[in-house]
Order: sequence, then structure tokens, then C-alpha cells
Amino acid sequence: MTSQELKQCHDRIKPYIHRTAVLTSSLLNEISGADLFFKCENFQRMGAFKMRGAANGISQLTALQKEKGVVTHSSGNFAQALSLAAKSLGVKAYIVMPSNAPQVKKDAVKGYGGQIIECPPTLQDREETATKIQNERGATFIHPSDDLDVIIGQGTAALELLEDHPDLDYIFTPVGGGGLIAGTALAAHYYGNNCKVIGGEPFEVDDAYRSLLSGKIETNTTTDTIADGLKTQLGVINFPIIQKHVSEIIRVEEQEIIDAMGLIWERMKIIIEPSCAVPFAALLKEKEKFKHKKMGIILSGGNVDLGNLPF
Repeated sequence: MTSQELKQCHDRIKPYIHRTAVLTSSLLNEISGADLFFKCENFQRMGAFKMRGAANGISQLTALQKEKGVVTHSSGNFAQALSLAAKSLGVKAYIVMPSNAPQVKKDAVKGYGGQIIECPPTLQDREETATKIQNERGATFIHPSDDLDVIIGQGTAALELLEDHPDLDYIFTPVGGGGLIAGTALAAHYYGNNCKVIGGEPFEVDDAYRSLLSGKIETNTTTDTIADGLKTQLGVINFPIIQKHVSEIIRVEEQEIIDAMGLIWERMKIIIEPSCAVPFAALLKEKEKFKHKKMGIILSGGNVDLGNLPF
């Protein structure tokens, strides 16, 4: 990918996304010892950064592909993102969701115009069902995180952040499927001024941390974390980008995630989901390392169940 491709992607998806705000907090600067700039993708359409990648993924399809629709498997934010992006672009979206997905998420997908196809709650069933829809209806599969067009789309959040604050020393993101951190790393590489990218990851799902150490994609045997958006693993397209351009991944405990989430709610008065708090928790965990630095933090999303807050 070239810097020009990232810029072209941004121009292409502008009609379908919000240019989200960058917020600061003098108190959080004082607590962390650094200058923090929060890129608020919790204010994005459908409430998360994934709208960017979904919009770019669909925009890159041919007219015939758009006519036949798109399909993905997701129980979270990408299900909503692809549904809304498809609706905005006049394309049919088939969303494979596990039968045990929360009803609130199913309702959101339906509200955005996605057609839900339920399947048993295993990755194999999700993949097989998506493949069946591809074969029967000719729909194009768009992966939530391991698709280059999606990755480039996710990178536009960091591109905007660097346009607003070109002198950032670091950008922190959460790490789940790897699409956001890979796209962010590409944006920092092409548009940053020696800006390093660091990932935050829960100890309970530290496959990305272990993957960077081993040099191959690792998996998790358990996924017992409050950060439900980070339970997926890296892919064959985004992993090489992460290997090349991400400086490190900092792991955090569950209580550290809860504390960081609560701190942002209390001090910044904004809604974020647990996965979104992970990079801030990672920065606070090793704040001595980043004293007096200019730090960007991608607040990835705000789709949280208000009836089930952890604090």
C-alpha cells in the first residue's frame, strides 16, 4: 500500500463517515504525565471505527458485486458497520450471527438494514454459513479485520488524527482482529513524524502479544475478558503489517481495563466500551515510559450495554 492509496481511501469514504472529534483532558494529562489526544471513534456512525473499513470495503466492489450484495460473519460492531455502510451505498448486506448473540445487537443490525442469518455459535459454523450465502446468492465476503480494503479504511482514523496533530510521538490502539492497529500503523508510517504505534491487549486474550514474540499467529485457549470486542485473533493479511510497523503490545489486567473505562467516563463524560479502554489502560500501566510525550489514543467505540456496566 502507498500513502496515496490511504489518502484516496479517505476521500472515497468521506460521504459515509463522520470526521470524529479529538478531545483532551488536563486532568488525564496530569494523571498520565503526558499530553493525551483522544480520537473519539465512539462518536462515529454506528458508534465505532469499523464504519470506515466497511464503507471502503463496499466502495471498492464492482457494480456487479454491489448488485449481488455483501456478506460477513460477526456478532459485534462489524455486523452493524457493514449493515449501515451497505444501506448508505444501496447494497444488500447478509449478516451471519451466532444464535446466542445479544438481542440488542441483532436489533441494531436489523435497524441498519442488514439481513440476519443465524447459525450455531462456533467459528466453523459462522464461516460455513457465510460460504453458503456466497455460493447461493453470489454475495461478496468482507472480513471484519483481515481484508486490505478494510484495514486501509480503519487507518483513516489515525490519518485524521495526524492531520490534526502531526507531531504525535505515539498512537495507542486496542488489538483484537488486528485491522485497526494495522491500519493505524500504516497511517503512522506514511503520515507520522517518527510516530510509533503501540497496542493494548488484555492478558486474557494476549494472542497478538505472543504472536509478535513467536513470529507466527497464535490463538487463545480462553477468552475470559470484559473486552468482548478483542476476542478475535490476527489474520494473515494484517499480521505482517503489525510485525513490520507496530513497536510493541502492552498487556493489561481486567481491573486495569475497568479502572481506565471508569476514569474516562468520570473525567471526560463520554461513553466508551471496555475494548476501547484497553489502550488507555496500557498507557497508564507504563506511564513512566511515556512522560512528557504527545500521545494519540484511538477510542475505538462506544457501543456498551448501559445495564451491565462493570463499575
